[in-house]
Amino acid sequence: MGLPNRDEIKGKFDQAKGQAKETVGHALDDRDLEKEGRGDQAGGEIREGFGTARRKVGEAIEDLGESVRK
Repeated sequence: MGLPNRDEIKGKFDQAKGQAKETVGHALDDRDLEKEGRGDQAGGEIREGFGTARRKVGEAIEDLGESVRK
């Protein structure tokens, strides 16, 4: 497994930020903040998934290039 790319890192950050917003919103009984937090989490999961897929495609291309050189 390679190093995480920018999208994976940003996705994890968005998920953590969303979890914090959801928790604070729940504690303050602020439904809008909870909803915003859930949205941030979902967006973060999508971005992380995109980044992971992009990294895996890049790794597959590198592996293919190495096998062609042999």
